[in-house]
Amino acid sequence: MEKTIASITKPKDEELKERLSAAREKLATLQIKVKEAKLPVLVLFEGFGAAGKGSVLSKIIKNMDPRFFHVETMDQPEPTELRKPFLYRYFKRIPENGQFTFMDGGWMEEIVRDRVHEQLDEEAFGKKICSIKRFERTLSDNGYTILKFFFYIDENEQKKRMEELLADENTAWRVSEEDLWQNKKHKKCSEVYQTYMEQTNQSYAPWYAIDAKSKKWAELQILERINQNIETALANSGRAVPILPNLFPLSPIPKLADVDLNKELTEEEYQEKLEKLQKRLSELHNVLYREKIPVIIAYEGWDAAGKGGNIKRIAAALDARGYEVHPIASPEPHEKNRHFLWRFWTRLPKSGHIAIFDRTWYGRVMVERLEGFCSENDWQRAYNEINEFEKELDDWGAVIVKFWVQIDKDTQLERFTLRQNTPEKRWKITDEDWRNREKWDLYEDAVNEMLQKTNTTYAPWHILESNDKKYARIKALEIVIQAMEEQINKKKNS
Repeated sequence: MEKTIASITKPKDEELKERLSAAREKLATLQIKVKEAKLPVLVLFEGFGAAGKGSVLSKIIKNMDPRFFHVETMDQPEPTELRKPFLYRYFKRIPENGQFTFMDGGWMEEIVRDRVHEQLDEEAFGKKICSIKRFERTLSDNGYTILKFFFYIDENEQKKRMEELLADENTAWRVSEEDLWQNKKHKKCSEVYQTYMEQTNQSYAPWYAIDAKSKKWAELQILERINQNIETALANSGRAVPILPNLFPLSPIPKLADVDLNKELTEEEYQEKLEKLQKRLSELHNVLYREKIPVIIAYEGWDAAGKGGNIKRIAAALDARGYEVHPIASPEPHEKNRHFLWRFWTRLPKSGHIAIFDRTWYGRVMVERLEGFCSENDWQRAYNEINEFEKELDDWGAVIVKFWVQIDKDTQLERFTLRQNTPEKRWKITDEDWRNREKWDLYEDAVNEMLQKTNTTYAPWHILESNDKKYARIKALEIVIQAMEEQINKKKNS
């Protein structure tokens, strides 16, 4: 890293001053173009303690319109954030379209700190690296400009700056115990930083090593890089992104037309099984909470297939304090202005809790695809992005249960007609439901493709035969219970 820094020639003072003035003005102009083009920009400031990240950041944003950027100071994770997947607190803070987010510290700082303190072994460190590369790539594929700056100062300069800060009671708070430890282990930290940067230096999210000894020089380096990258992003806006091959293991799954829907239960069988299974699920919920195992249950299916009643029978067995049901409708404007998975990342449960989704992230490859709410490139990429998302959940230790609730066309018509003719149920039927029914064959083709491309070994689909709602409810309870028991045993044996 020192060699890279040394190869960058600092301009003379007069030239630096002129370029700095021009770069500041240019960023202010480009910010307007970013807003107009709805381009989201994520700028990450990483580096050694006392390297001047905060003061340089203040200079960078001085001439920008404060309505269109956010600054996030990423300290160590809060206790509630530690009960979410590793990337949750970063995904939560990604910018809206047309806005900037500047992060003072981020995912690099978190995992490098854990690595140098030996809280992450080499294998765990490598897994986090893979997660980060997927995270950055999927943001880039969805139109985000990502800039990553590393502020470098040598051991002596760092020590000098910290001594100056500590000498003043008004600035002493800016030097943490971690900063002091880092200075003592400067060489070790440099090696881990270097390894991290080499492994995460991608064309779509490159690293820029910044000579931070002079703050004005650091500011100029960053401003010119930001301006250059924004101009490139504006020029590339709207271009198709390559569709990546699936890298995750898939299991075969039958097509919907081949599913036997003649399965049913008598009322007596149903009531007997329901009581037994709900009792067991209630017991497991307590174990899950104690073991801090998160659970995500995802429901997709035909309109009037019985998702609501199915969810109700599962929820009835759970402690109300430990679960939440998320009915997913069309995205709100602030959700449309972010990566399509953002609204699901922000609804994930804490460890030990359960999240039930009534409609899910699979809307991208069904409704949004067929109704033209996203481009073909968007929904084609989404298969891989969804598999990656679910892999993050699996690596986190979550139980993932995905249901497709299946009925035939005649059964749907009967239920639609009943809803239409029953005043207290009429609210359940809409004109959109009837319009979607006209596209049954198109939706069936899309669902079959979705099942084939996302039936991973770590997050498999389960088809619920729901011409008889009682049968589907019992089958769902049995599958959820089995998945929970397997994860509990896995955790105990690990």
